Amino acid sequence: MSSCRKRCKREILKFAQYLFRLITGTLNADSVEDELELSAVRHRPEALELLEAQTRFSRKELQILYRGFKNECPSGVVNEDTFKEIYAQFFPQGDASTYAHFLFNAFDTDHNGSVSFEDFVMGLSILLRGTVQEKLNWAFNLYDINKDGYITKEEMLDIIKSIYDMMGKCTYPTLKEETPRQHVEIFFQKMDKNRDGVVTIDEFIDCCQNDENIMRSMQLFENVI
Repeated sequence: MSSCRKRCKREILKFAQYLFRLITGTLNADSVEDELELSAVRHRPEALELLEAQTRFSRKELQILYRGFKNECPSGVVNEDTFKEIYAQFFPQGDASTYAHFLFNAFDTDHNGSVSFEDFVMGLSILLRGTVQEKLNWAFNLYDINKDGYITKEEMLDIIKSIYDMMGKCTYPTLKEETPRQHVEIFFQKMDKNRDGVVTIDEFIDCCQNDENIMRSMQLFENVI
């Protein structure tokens, strides 16, 4: 692996760790100060009980998550600009704004232009502790930009281009201009079983589950956390 690729991998892992620590606010959870902060969370017991039933987080974990979320986002919601700022910090060698836009839309499940604590913790639960099926469903939703239930070549191309743009110097100028489209063609050869020009959720999941590289990547967050 080249030093540039190693550097990219380190930055991705750093970002995953940063994101988790940012949201959880991981200081010393056993300190008196943190206990006082946690007590301030308990004004939403019904919402936390509901989220405990809907996610794979314990009540105490949800309390810590909510405290961290409110510390970073006093308004109670995250906007798209915040997502872009976080990605820009960890991928300064490229332009992460487009990929951050797509990721934001994946978390913004009700498409109201903001990500609430509930939106974020539901997505985080899937990414950190979801089943393979749940993670692949979430990934499909990311690639399905217009949310019509299908992934087109153009949608996949937009996502892949945004990833290359985010990596910046770690991909360019070694990649040729046509490389992203070539990658899309390869993916579609594997995924589009009936050759109708679009990939369905069933085709996407079936292909991913039979690809060892993709399945290993599903463990990224579990390995980091």
